[in-house]
Amino acid sequence: MDQFTRELFEELFGPADEKISEIPKIPEKLALEVDALFTSTKDTERTGPAIDLFSRLKKIKKELNISPDAFGISKETLTLFAFKHQHLDEHGVTVGGRVNRALPIVEQANERVADYLKNKDTEAPSGIELWDRIQENVRRIKSILNIDDDEWSSYSGQLRHCIDSVEKLSNIIDLPSQIIEELTRATKSYRMRLTPYYASLIQPDRTNDPVLLQSVPTGEMVDNIGIEMPPVAADHSPARLIDQFYPRVLTIKATNMCAMYCTHCLRIAHIGKKDRIYSDNAYEEALNYIRNNTHIRDVLITGGDAFVLPNRMIKNILKALDDIDHIKMKRLGTRIPVTTPWRVDSELLEILEESNDKKPVRVVTQINTAQEITPISKNAFKRISKSVSAVLNQAVLLKGINDTKVKMWKLCETIQESYVRPYYIFNCSYRNPQFAHFRVPIEKGRDIVESMYGNISGDAIPRYIATAGGKIPLHRSNVVGHEGSDIVMKKPWSGEKVRYPDADPDEYANKNFSFAKN
Repeated sequence: MDQFTRELFEELFGPADEKISEIPKIPEKLALEVDALFTSTKDTERTGPAIDLFSRLKKIKKELNISPDAFGISKETLTLFAFKHQHLDEHGVTVGGRVNRALPIVEQANERVADYLKNKDTEAPSGIELWDRIQENVRRIKSILNIDDDEWSSYSGQLRHCIDSVEKLSNIIDLPSQIIEELTRATKSYRMRLTPYYASLIQPDRTNDPVLLQSVPTGEMVDNIGIEMPPVAADHSPARLIDQFYPRVLTIKATNMCAMYCTHCLRIAHIGKKDRIYSDNAYEEALNYIRNNTHIRDVLITGGDAFVLPNRMIKNILKALDDIDHIKMKRLGTRIPVTTPWRVDSELLEILEESNDKKPVRVVTQINTAQEITPISKNAFKRISKSVSAVLNQAVLLKGINDTKVKMWKLCETIQESYVRPYYIFNCSYRNPQFAHFRVPIEKGRDIVESMYGNISGDAIPRYIATAGGKIPLHRSNVVGHEGSDIVMKKPWSGEKVRYPDADPDEYANKNFSFAKN
């Protein structure tokens, strides 16, 4: 009998020298319950009944101070049950290990996520959970904008009926007059465009709806204007259309167009007053720079939005990159699957798959709230995931949109369920003062990200990043000290400190092993 089981038996029966003076009267209902658990444990060849019996006896002893003897269950009988449990278990796990260690640990872990599970569907509902309400919005918007079913379900129809004026927006959403005044002021300085589909995700009864805040400029964007940093990467653009912060990775800014203009866009200075696809000469200069710099390995095609480019152009750029020997990885940056999912057509998927067969293609998207994931966008990501090597999300931490534990956990779990891997969370950039109202303190973001560890799936936890001349990690170190040769670490989910024996640095540096032994 292992130490865990000995401890369990001591809890149930008391120390070995402790004698029971008298057997208490047992309530009939409780006696019948224990008898049923006892019979199930005796008659079945499963481990579960033994766990149920021992757990119930432990609780009775703790709460009522009634030992198993009172039910006519001897220590010897329970010992046989304990050995039976261990024999049945494929890994030899003991009943004490389960009842006295594993189950309490699970119970403590459940307490950590109880608040999230209670509030996630009300504080941060996904577009899937809101789908019935979204469908009501769709019917209303289609009627107001006179959009038929075919146009609604087409990329061209969504762009043709895009909402790009205060008048159009106020027709489909009942906005207070004060907000309309603010919006009118803001749109004199900033372009507004959102697709009817994306507008249907907005919940009209929520003034600060997270989809509305991302797509409609507010007065703060005008009031916060100050000394803006140079346009993003103006000081990191070694060639036409190229941004380069790293020796082996660069970006081609292939267009300034997006299906929707985000109110927190890092490249807001590049949007301009009208949409542009650049000349063949511009693209060729960018590609020539890549051809001539053989250390470059990974190329991101972005904009704007890479999926706004015609299929022909996407195919040509990918083919040109595939023909360059030293290019091993390609990425495309897009929000299309959440703003206009019908753009993800069969031809585009075939282009992606064909290029991915030659060298890996990754699609990098930006989803900032679970509300942006609907059955339609989820299906778009599912189809994309079958054609590329990975679909990655780069969220931005934004005040009022995703700056709580519940909202960020829900976002990461929802996109993971939608074939998208949470990759980065960006702290909203300091470069653009007009976004100051969206910024969240670094420590707040750290608290949110650190809270994920031990509570949601590991590959649903993104890296927390700041953009400051490149991507700089913002995670805390969980190494908090040393004790002798051990490292002292802190579990981010509980704060518990644990010792972890480190490898000996001298032995690592100086001692050979295996075939290299002296």
